[in-house]
Amino acid sequence: MNRILVVEDEKPILELIRMNLTDAGYACVCAEDGAQAADILESEIFDLILLDIMLPKINGYELMEYIRPMNIPVIFLTAKSEVMDRVRGLKLGAEDYIIKPFEIIELLARIETVLRRYNKTARELSVYDVTVDTFSRVVKKAGKPVSLTAKEYDILLLFLRNKNIALFRDRIYESVWGEMYMGESRTVDLHVQRMRKKLGLESKIVPVYKIGYRLEVDE
Repeated sequence: MNRILVVEDEKPILELIRMNLTDAGYACVCAEDGAQAADILESEIFDLILLDIMLPKINGYELMEYIRPMNIPVIFLTAKSEVMDRVRGLKLGAEDYIIKPFEIIELLARIETVLRRYNKTARELSVYDVTVDTFSRVVKKAGKPVSLTAKEYDILLLFLRNKNIALFRDRIYESVWGEMYMGESRTVDLHVQRMRKKLGLESKIVPVYKIGYRLEVDE
């Protein structure tokens, strides 16, 4: 399930987006200002961000500077229609730009397009000789099925969708287990070690000192 952060200060619009994205099968987290969104991004992982420009505390342009190194695709949501505002958003790294008011069906189509562009909705994901059919949840190594637990499978997808990015243990835990990471459990380490051993990825999913793990891929 793709996770989307919606940053919008107009509560009726925020609730409308949240309701429709949830109905469409996305997991949504909402923030009503830029500062709250920045705090959320410190502890959670997302596949896409819907970002309003005119926000309290930290505006969308400022928040975009914070988001850019995270390699998370962004669609700007704004009432502004001037060409220069759109150009500025795109130059900052936004993948798309949609002007309010908009039809939900158009927003959903744009989300799907951006996620597909980032290979986050692809049916088949692969790295080295490991392939994953995300529809059937079948994992194969060199063409032979490999049995993973549900948590091992979710962790593998997280790495495949975030290649060459250092993933913090707390983000892995909170994304896969859906609970707050208390910092003491070795649950993440045990599951990562078991998963990479089953798939022969010990030298590819490497520990990052005091952070977590990174899937190293030559691109």
